[in-house]
Amino acid sequence: MSRLFEPAKIQQMSLPNRFVRSATYDGCAAETGHVTEKQLQLFAALAEGGTGLIVTGIAYVHPLGQISPFQNSIADDDCIPGLRQLTDSVHERGAKIAVQLFHAGREAAGFLKTKNQQAMSASVLPDDPYFKRPCRSMRTEEIETVIESFADAAQRARQAGFDAVQLHGAHAYLLSQFLSPYTNRRADEWGGSLANRLRFHQEIYKAIRQKVGPAYPVLIKIGVADGFAGGLTAEEGKMAAGLLAQEGYDALEISQGLRGKPYEETEFRTRINRPEREAYFRDWCKAVKANVDVPVMMVGGLRSLSLMAAVLENQEADFISLCRPLIKEPGIVGLWQSGNPRQPTCISCNQCYEALRKGKPLHCVQENKEKKDQQKG
Repeated sequence: MSRLFEPAKIQQMSLPNRFVRSATYDGCAAETGHVTEKQLQLFAALAEGGTGLIVTGIAYVHPLGQISPFQNSIADDDCIPGLRQLTDSVHERGAKIAVQLFHAGREAAGFLKTKNQQAMSASVLPDDPYFKRPCRSMRTEEIETVIESFADAAQRARQAGFDAVQLHGAHAYLLSQFLSPYTNRRADEWGGSLANRLRFHQEIYKAIRQKVGPAYPVLIKIGVADGFAGGLTAEEGKMAAGLLAQEGYDALEISQGLRGKPYEETEFRTRINRPEREAYFRDWCKAVKANVDVPVMMVGGLRSLSLMAAVLENQEADFISLCRPLIKEPGIVGLWQSGNPRQPTCISCNQCYEALRKGKPLHCVQENKEKKDQQKG
């Protein structure tokens, strides 16, 4: 049997295979931030479909980190009962589940404007071609408050039955804004050198450990390079990943930091229609994997089962993370395990992402079109 379907462990968390459902915002939460019946159905389908570890979409840890009205909250104890329903549903079907802890930083500006609030970031950049909305630099006491918010959220996650937490340290959100020299122009202990720009990530880890103890798995998705020249480089990102592994993070999922031009300079790359377009973060992942002693997850346009198997055999990663293919086919991992190696039917068109940006719940737009065509036929 392929190593893809071998059991594995992260810290004390035992997993039935090497497949991870990479965190995917679903836009299905109640406006209170609570779990909905639609989400229970979504995650049940993923668990039944054979994915070993499911990572939820972005759950905000602090109200100023919220990016959407239909986003799950883990910033309040009121969310725990619904989250417990979610974890119970996944566990009943034999999978494990982690919650992704999230703060949008300056990316929350659009949503917060509707509440007459202003977004915060590591620094304010004049004339930034990649970000046009107003925001302000965080004060030291605000940084400390957000650190505690992450720790409190991790404690709630454990109470709700999650098997692990994963920090969102990629995709232009707050942790990326602190790590990138492009967005972090601070002159205090939170900016400047790599050690200072990484201090936020390290202090969050320490605060979480104080709340959840030494054995609870704490993971991070880290953007190891920005999508454009002049930002975080892959070499510095590799160093950052190594330092986070040394700090104690139990697994690293390797992705991109700040976003450049859509879509080719973002994590949402399209036209994954030939092998050389797949696994577009592969080189970054390989470099990190060779430099750390903790499990590494590869994400980014993985489509061919043979390529995924080769990644594990070559020790380029320990886990395979999938996002878009599981939107249309939540059972694709089970299909592969049954002996059918066919490619996912996802065409990487990003229409699911564009629909989410318009406030619609997560769904495969192509699948809806196919169903309508069949009905017409």
